Amino acid sequence: MNKIFFVLSFLFYCSISIAQDTLATAEPVSEFVKYAEKDIKIDSDTVKAKTFKKDFKKKYKDSDFVYEVKPPEKNAWDYFKEWLASIFRSIFTFKDPDASFNLVAIFLKVIAAIIVIFVIYLIVKAIIAKDGQWIFGKNAHKKTVYYSDIEKNIHLLDFEKLIKESIASGERRIAIRYYYLWLLKVMAQNHYIKWDIEKTNSDYLYELQRPAHREEFMYLSYLYNHIWYGEFEIDETTFIKTENRFKKSIKTFSNE
Repeated sequence: MNKIFFVLSFLFYCSISIAQDTLATAEPVSEFVKYAEKDIKIDSDTVKAKTFKKDFKKKYKDSDFVYEVKPPEKNAWDYFKEWLASIFRSIFTFKDPDASFNLVAIFLKVIAAIIVIFVIYLIVKAIIAKDGQWIFGKNAHKKTVYYSDIEKNIHLLDFEKLIKESIASGERRIAIRYYYLWLLKVMAQNHYIKWDIEKTNSDYLYELQRPAHREEFMYLSYLYNHIWYGEFEIDETTFIKTENRFKKSIKTFSNE
């Protein structure tokens, strides 16, 4: 056992001695590397300057190149709606912040509907009045001039006779015109209106005091304008219904 230990110790000692001798004889490593002038390579390639086209920015104005979405600029209409919404918020209590803007949208739709209804009313009013004669044809004004002498002398005319002659000759439209002038004559005689050839149907309508009379005259004026200025012939059924309505009104204004 002692012999083995002695051999191992001897070998270990020899290995340490050899290692020290190797390190002592090794050459030191140089810290710097030296190059000669011939080792330096000169870059002889030419450099070309790159230029951009003048309109190169137009290519990048497409929506694909927009990385930041900017909110749209507000106009006068947007500021008006915000101002209106602030008024509603001061009057009402809203849990939802957008509720005031929803109320503004409803309010504006209602206003738009009122405007449309008012425009329709003006159109109907123009139809009833003489100013609306152009709606029913280009020759409407000519027909009014042709029968202007009859309008000037409605108090002297026998409308029953004229109506019978018109129906016998098949001129139903002219008969309806006579019925309308006869109605005006009766209304003037009984002091519902003041007859004047320069007045329009709307003028006579405003002179009537009772709502029922105004409603009746408005409807008859509509029938008259539709039939007379419409420039189309009416069938017998429509004529009889219209004739009965005029007869009833003439009788009503005559007896009251």
